[in-house]
Amino acid sequence: MADDTARARLLRAAADLFCRHGINATGVDAVVAAAGTAKTTLYKAFGSKEGLIEAVLETEGAAWRDWFLTEVDKCADGPRGKLIGIFDVLEVWFKKEHFFGCPFINAVGEFDKDDERYKRIALAHKSVIMKRLTELTAEAGAEMPEALAHQIGLLIDGAIVAAMVSGDAGVARFARSATAKLLT
Repeated sequence: MADDTARARLLRAAADLFCRHGINATGVDAVVAAAGTAKTTLYKAFGSKEGLIEAVLETEGAAWRDWFLTEVDKCADGPRGKLIGIFDVLEVWFKKEHFFGCPFINAVGEFDKDDERYKRIALAHKSVIMKRLTELTAEAGAEMPEALAHQIGLLIDGAIVAAMVSGDAGVARFARSATAKLLT
């Protein structure tokens, strides 16, 4: 059963609205209306809209990482199969009705490029993914596992942005093919 506390409803509503419409385009009034709470409840739970944004990014990031890394680990046997399978997992995500791109890429893109607040959260998220990619590239026998992990990370980010902009989940197959070539 889903958590139905006011805090959880606010997080779900904000995540949906932020991803669908953008953080700056979504006011606190829209979030509380969608969550069925009062503005005072939002401020009591998160302190500010910025606190809500940070909580949404951290919550959504943890849930996405758990889903993504679990699905990648279910891919074909061996590290090479898992690295290539990343893009099969992404294609599934891209086909979901509520795919609006990466909340971290979107958040960093919306705010002043000198504002470190959302970059810090995005980098913490990215470091978990990069750690797993580096483990897999090392297990696959790469001479420079960290460099290869970064190359695959760029393909992941590129596929996410391309799928969001184009609405074409099939872009994941191009990144899959490029990854397979990197692994030869």
